[in-house]
Amino acid sequence: MKSLLRIRAIVGKELIQLKRDKMTFGMIVMIPLIQLVLFGYAINTNIRHIPVGVVNQSNSGLSRVLIQTIEATQVVTFNQHYINVQQAQAAIANAEIRAALIIPNDVSQRLARNPSVGLGLPPSSDEETSRPVAQWLVDGSDTVIAAAIKSLRNMPLVELLDKPANRNTATFEVTLLYNPEQRTAVNIVPGLVAIILTMTMIMFTSAAIVRERERGNMEMLITTPVRSIELMLGKIIPYIFIGAIQVSIILGLGHILFYVPINGGLLQLTGATFLFITASLTLGLVISTIAKNQLQSMQMTIFILLPSILLSGFMFPYEGMPRAAQYIAEALPATHFMRLIRGVVLRDVEIIHMTHDVYWLALFTLGGLIIASLRFRKRLD
Repeated sequence: MKSLLRIRAIVGKELIQLKRDKMTFGMIVMIPLIQLVLFGYAINTNIRHIPVGVVNQSNSGLSRVLIQTIEATQVVTFNQHYINVQQAQAAIANAEIRAALIIPNDVSQRLARNPSVGLGLPPSSDEETSRPVAQWLVDGSDTVIAAAIKSLRNMPLVELLDKPANRNTATFEVTLLYNPEQRTAVNIVPGLVAIILTMTMIMFTSAAIVRERERGNMEMLITTPVRSIELMLGKIIPYIFIGAIQVSIILGLGHILFYVPINGGLLQLTGATFLFITASLTLGLVISTIAKNQLQSMQMTIFILLPSILLSGFMFPYEGMPRAAQYIAEALPATHFMRLIRGVVLRDVEIIHMTHDVYWLALFTLGGLIIASLRFRKRLD
């Protein structure tokens, strides 16, 4: 009986402490609520409106009808027009588009020579040597996007030929760039760099200031001439080298064990990684100035980590998310680094050609340092 009373006293004490800890109490309610609503709407494997481009070498009425017919499937949306194939390939490499449709200048003759294309009719002897109507160039590094584009390979062209449709004969040739074998590891391993760095970098620094308070080191810091910005920089610099070691381990083992190609240069990879590591570390510092204890800092880290995993394009394509979820994803450093690391490692892109992501990470780092410095005060309260 006395044991039950003692347990009851401890339970009461924990409930009172939880009630006073508004941050933890809020996390108990908000984490499942926000995550449920956010991911319930955002996670979608049924990809629609993939941004693609077109190289219309024919520039005829038939080619324009072909584009409208493809776009009517809602699988792709033609956002850009390019003069030649080289421009389209560069746009795919820079992640401006995910695929490009190449319409040859003899598209009318191809349909005339092979009216069975796209209709499922057995080709005649004259048609056996005919070629597909057009060609898709696809960023094969994302297997989900590639599968969605490949679903158009046997698309029937009923609107163009006005005949019964069947799906047995291929209409388009599909060329997969960067990952022709469609190996999942090629897409996953570079993405793991972003996720692991997000988890470790934010976790390391989110408890930095809180740990100083809990260990009683704040009194020592108050008596030193160290400025707030100097303290913030001193907190993040050691972890930059730790992050570099983690990147080397992931990409090195990924290349050895899973044969993931590393096509980009070391300088480009170093620049992209440095931008993301510093952005993640400064985000952890901002969390550290908000949290009252290490438990709260850990809860807030998890609150950032889950959206980074699910909304950054690591598990589900960015193009498959609703517009509101894409806005949230754009606010996460992991989303921008996911594009950079996959572009550098898989497509050999120079980061100067992905300026939006570079500028965003740089501004995020600068803003995070300023906010953390302003929030930190050298006093015990």
